[in-house]
Amino acid sequence: MPTPRKSTKARLIEAALDLFAERGVTETTTKAVAERAQVNEVTLFRNFGNKYRLLLAVIEDSAVFAKLVHALIEQANAKDNVADFLKEYAQESLHLLNKAPDLVRSIVGEAGNYPVENRLALGKGLSEANRYVAEYLEKAIAKEGLTSDLTSEQIVNLLNFLLLGYFVIESSTEDYTYWDEQHDFLDSMIELFLQGSFTSSEATPRVSKTSGIKAELSEIADLPASLVRSLFLKAKKTGKQEYALIYVLFGAGLSVEEILHLERSHLLIEPPQHILHINQGTKRQVPLNQWVMGFRYGSKSSNPLIQWLKSRQDDCTAIFINEASDAITEVAITEVELQAIWQELTIDILTPQGETPLIEQARQTWCVEMLTRGIELEDLSILSGIEIQQLQHYAQRARNKAALETAVRLDRQKSS
Repeated sequence: MPTPRKSTKARLIEAALDLFAERGVTETTTKAVAERAQVNEVTLFRNFGNKYRLLLAVIEDSAVFAKLVHALIEQANAKDNVADFLKEYAQESLHLLNKAPDLVRSIVGEAGNYPVENRLALGKGLSEANRYVAEYLEKAIAKEGLTSDLTSEQIVNLLNFLLLGYFVIESSTEDYTYWDEQHDFLDSMIELFLQGSFTSSEATPRVSKTSGIKAELSEIADLPASLVRSLFLKAKKTGKQEYALIYVLFGAGLSVEEILHLERSHLLIEPPQHILHINQGTKRQVPLNQWVMGFRYGSKSSNPLIQWLKSRQDDCTAIFINEASDAITEVAITEVELQAIWQELTIDILTPQGETPLIEQARQTWCVEMLTRGIELEDLSILSGIEIQQLQHYAQRARNKAALETAVRLDRQKSS
């Protein structure tokens, strides 16, 4: 039987992948891709619109990361111990990177110019690849009876960062001879991981240098719904900017640093959902929730943030400003001023532990609420910019709250 002819889309994706690998994304033209796929350029535009949409299809539809990682695992999984597993994986990774140096350098160097959806797809692909490798590594660790202060995903992430850094430097520079041969670098790297990450399960437990950080991550202090409601009501009485600030904190889960860099142009008003473009730190898009902790604060056409911006008479591009400034032109709010607003709003409010709420707890509350609503960890990682391994602590807290609510509901059913 004759081999079925590939669809036009499939041929274009395959041609684009080949050319991106040969020349890099920037040097690859849509005309060249069309010629390689044996179609005209108009057909390419009709199917994908532009080169970046085609790149997005290459990342998503061709399952590049899944194929590469599966090939790596097939090689590494045959090894008997963690050291051999890591070294084989590292060797195969560098081998594959060296097959398409222009593509790798292009993606790394030009990612900042890609549309947000491309960067999200790229980040999701890398995260999936890391999780896949981490599952196999975890089995190897358990088989050998080792323990680690780091999760298997953290180990794989560190390993991949080192490999990519080594590859970029080696392929982009001349006369860089810190390691005489590639195997010298790999031996040094594996030794670093074995000595710094693992101990025998029978050995005396070590005190982790990052124990303070890990303790902080494991103690998620989200705020109860009644306290959040009180904050909203007090902020609404205080002023439009204060009300908008509380809304963004609990409705989008942004960090203080991200809020300080918000600009008017970052708000996309597009019913039925309003979206914030985050350009500080992890670049991404975050929807503004209409409902927060059981109460509705937004609608398809308006919310506290939009009401605040409509009330403004200044030309300052920042979303949040220093209203107490004596300057003729308003200036963006500073962290000190932001913290002062928070302190004013929480001055007579205490957490169940008898402490004054911290502004960072708003972000934790948003994460826990999103998980309680049913969002997947991978999707929350994309929206929040928080690594999945850190979100595991939030997931545990969400499960604890759900279990408590279930127990209360069952008790009520029994009593009725």
